[in-house]
Amino acid sequence: MPQVPASSRSTRTGEGMHPSRKLAAILAADIAGYSRMMGLDEAGTAKALSEHRVAVDPILAGRGGRVFKATGDGFLVEFSSIVAAVEAAIAVQRLMTERNTGVPEYRRMLFRIGINLGDVLIEGDDILGDGVNVASRLEGIAEPGGICVSEDAYRHVQGKTVAVFADAGEQQLKNIARPVRIYRVKLDRPSASALSPLPLPDKPSVAVLPFQNMSGDPEQEYFADGVVEEIITALSRFRELFVIARNSTFTYKGKAADVKRVGHELGVRYVLEGSVRKAGNKLRITAQLIDAPTGAHIWADRFDGILEDIFDLQDAVTGRVAASIAPSVQQAEIARAQRKPVENLCAYDLYLRGLANVHEWTRDGNERALSLFNRATEMDPGFATAYAGAAWCYVWRKANAWAPRRDFRPAEAARLAHRAVELDRGDSVALTWGGYALAFVCGDLEAGASHIDRALILNPNSVSASGCRGWVAAYQGDVQLALDHFAKAMRMSPLDPLLFALYGGIALAHFLAEKYDDAADWAERAWRLQPRYHAALRIAAASNALRGDGEAAARAVTELRALDPELQVSNVHILLPVRRHEHLSRFKAGLRMAGLAE
Repeated sequence: MPQVPASSRSTRTGEGMHPSRKLAAILAADIAGYSRMMGLDEAGTAKALSEHRVAVDPILAGRGGRVFKATGDGFLVEFSSIVAAVEAAIAVQRLMTERNTGVPEYRRMLFRIGINLGDVLIEGDDILGDGVNVASRLEGIAEPGGICVSEDAYRHVQGKTVAVFADAGEQQLKNIARPVRIYRVKLDRPSASALSPLPLPDKPSVAVLPFQNMSGDPEQEYFADGVVEEIITALSRFRELFVIARNSTFTYKGKAADVKRVGHELGVRYVLEGSVRKAGNKLRITAQLIDAPTGAHIWADRFDGILEDIFDLQDAVTGRVAASIAPSVQQAEIARAQRKPVENLCAYDLYLRGLANVHEWTRDGNERALSLFNRATEMDPGFATAYAGAAWCYVWRKANAWAPRRDFRPAEAARLAHRAVELDRGDSVALTWGGYALAFVCGDLEAGASHIDRALILNPNSVSASGCRGWVAAYQGDVQLALDHFAKAMRMSPLDPLLFALYGGIALAHFLAEKYDDAADWAERAWRLQPRYHAALRIAAASNALRGDGEAAARAVTELRALDPELQVSNVHILLPVRRHEHLSRFKAGLRMAGLAE
């Protein structure tokens, strides 16, 4: 980096002096795709950047440029002449074209450069203000190997250099109040396509960008960064997701990051961005998940809290975002898989199509899902989650009486569940579904609870694991533990498509605690969300009967008979694997009072 001459430093404001203002030409530059290069070869990339800077710095200094800030892969330069700034930028880009000749495509370094002429604030050796901010935003929208200049800069440099400019029109730059007309310098340079996108991973990929601090309070900058780091950590616990590390995504901090470009540079399909705003004692955090290739919004949410609860708010945001993103990404991936031609399907696509059929909540959909999961395991015998998906089909087959009771096939469910948890002890989904299948279909409550507990250690933000653990806790007779898990699951995902199953679990827990009014209320809520939900109807029938509402109990039994003609008091224990005999006896008594045949 060039040194600042003593004569230049002497004009700066000293300690105790007031900051001064002046008109300056500001050049902002960074390397396009630097994060992905670091991911491929950290040491080699850092070395190459250092060598390029050694070559570039004399060009800047030779035209009177002073580098006043370096930011990893980028730098900010002050010039007293706007003509000198533009000529330096052109010289840098031409030099980089030469230096990239013969270099493998994935190792080429291309600068993006933005130039602005504006009023700046001098504070010691640092320069601040909109004059700098506009240059930084222009760099953010410049093409790799390109130069963008503001209208103010263009007006002063036009006709004074060999540069040819193209009017790119007015653009609204991030955090800049008024639109800025920009001009692009025409150069013989590599196009944006010179940076081929990284191949997408074989599972959903997500990058979480630094959240914008919209409050103007620097203290909230740390809070915003903390939220993002916690979200990245939480998402990393979902083994079904590929999550870009914090060090890569934070290279975009303070820059106008185009989501499509981020997806291109980091090799991800989904990008999460957000903001933090402070007003008085209140904080508002917004977040949105975007499909990078198309720019389509997948999910968005808003969180409000007060400063006194700042860490609780951070935890709440982390949990909600992580718990909401995973199913949102999954639904987007399912939709993509369903659009693929059948002949192009791989094991993962078959798994996604299986999930889509599970979510239909029908007998036929369940059978199709089981077939798709089995095909996925045939194609990939090590696919733990596909085995767990197949075991999960047996859970719903039994829970909803979608097969004759003689065909619940607990041995096959156990084989699939054991295979799932043995293949991958680090996969929270496999552990959750496999564990619940062992508990509900096979009656092994201890093994089921143990597997789901491990899933929750691996991923505390898994709504599915919390919900399943709540059900198993209820079967074990631990009512309070069950209610705690259900409450956590609903707090993390209040709009979850399987919310009715959480309501049903809460209803069962209240029934076991002999709180029949509450049990009937929650069962009714579950039934309204999913009228074909067998468990809700059973609990509604038994709890209404025991609280003395014979009419409501009889109505639930009528619905039950229509769904499951084989159901009787004598075989209900198959659907309710509770540990305590008194719990089962009371449940049977309620169904008997409601009018279910013996």
